[in-house]
Amino acid sequence: MTSADSRNPPRNPPRKKAKPAQQAKPAAPREKATLHPRNRHQGHYDFPRLIKTSPELGKFVILNPYGKESIDFANPAAVRVFNRALLKSFYGIAHWDIPADYLCPPIPGRADYLHFLADLLAERNEGVIPRGASVTALDIGTGANCIYPLIGQGEYGWSFLGSDIDKVALASAATIVKANGLNKSISFREQLNPKHILTHLLQPDERFDISVCNPPFHASAEEALSGSQRKWRALGKADPKRKLPVLNFGGQAAELWCEGGEARFVTQLISESAQVATQVLWFSTLVSKASNLPLIQSALKKAGAVESQTVEMGQGQKQSRFVAWTFHDTARQQAWREQRWTARRP
Repeated sequence: MTSADSRNPPRNPPRKKAKPAQQAKPAAPREKATLHPRNRHQGHYDFPRLIKTSPELGKFVILNPYGKESIDFANPAAVRVFNRALLKSFYGIAHWDIPADYLCPPIPGRADYLHFLADLLAERNEGVIPRGASVTALDIGTGANCIYPLIGQGEYGWSFLGSDIDKVALASAATIVKANGLNKSISFREQLNPKHILTHLLQPDERFDISVCNPPFHASAEEALSGSQRKWRALGKADPKRKLPVLNFGGQAAELWCEGGEARFVTQLISESAQVATQVLWFSTLVSKASNLPLIQSALKKAGAVESQTVEMGQGQKQSRFVAWTFHDTARQQAWREQRWTARRP
């Protein structure tokens, strides 16, 4: 930012001291990835608070190389208990657990995705985020953890339908929902054909304001294993002799990889979304690999998407993004809003 003094130098030379202000311009720090402003997980975690609500977390807390309280993210048990504490402390989820070897996702990043989607809906609703049970979301591949429905319902009161091809995952998610008394807000449906994503999934009269998806991003089990090993070596830099587990965040095959990897899954999702174009206002999916974006944009054009957005997100040193698209033009988006949402200015 250039100051007024530097644009119009005063007549008295001694008063011209704009350089210090220019030097204070935080160009480099702004490059660092930051969470969405509404994300509850800003800054360092308050471990005393988390331990107070979830005492079991205490035995997993360690000091990192910077002398700050943390957990060993290479320890699957620690990650699971940590997630449980976050959900209980920030979202009021009293009961949460998942079967062994199922994906235990990092909660701040999942929350970011939903907050940015809420902003996307607000852009179509006079700047007001649509809230309440009348706003419906489709979670494609909801998994055993049920993270998106839990956070989305807790933050915005949205209703969710979670789909999956895995019966065990759906049973786990249903158990979590029932234990927390959320049956009226969150339901589940099995995709009976594992080769399909949206095809034959929705009922003709169903409507969804948004869809979310965390696609499998590896193309094979070997690729998933290799990627995990690289990640855990990075986590273990402070102690290179430590033997790290293969998957600290867990994950079944269908959660981690599919034939063709992320690119093929997302392009198939886009193709199938055209079949239910009138039933969902905004489709979306996380995209792990930026190199897949050109192919995804080509798929969107081929499918006939009217509008699309790529939204960059960041959590610490990690950069991620999601792509959202709609088959509704401006007039149809306006009609959708008028029929389904009530815009109230604060």
